[in-house]
Amino acid sequence: MKPTLARRLALVLALLALAAPLRGQSFGFPWWRDAQFQKDLGLTSDQSARIDGVFQSNITLLRQKKAELDQQEAELSRLIAANADEGGVVRQVDKVEAIRGGLNKTRTLMLLRMRQVLTPEQRVILNKLHEQWDKDHSRGRRDRR
Repeated sequence: MKPTLARRLALVLALLALAAPLRGQSFGFPWWRDAQFQKDLGLTSDQSARIDGVFQSNITLLRQKKAELDQQEAELSRLIAANADEGGVVRQVDKVEAIRGGLNKTRTLMLLRMRQVLTPEQRVILNKLHEQWDKDHSRGRRDRR
């Protein structure tokens, strides 16, 4: 194997390792439905319904893109395992990364639209609640390792 091919394959494998967190992605905790979050944020029923509408209008597309990403990543893994030619691997990497980029863009825009339903004060509170939720739930992930 030429050094350049070895380097590229190492890069592909590293990129796949970095992408691993997306594999079990659930597209987030539905905080707008949680009674405690609603209370802490002062979230009105109208706001909760509007946020849920944003979520519902995006979730099908997100799931489709995630399924497509999984399928194309499996194909990339197959190509690498089969020691396919570099050009074919590079084309598949491009395809995987384009899909991943589209998935991330759709999710980010969904989150932006959800946050736009909130008042500036509610956004500050949401940030604090989210940080605490992450801390609480990351402990559990560390403990399971």
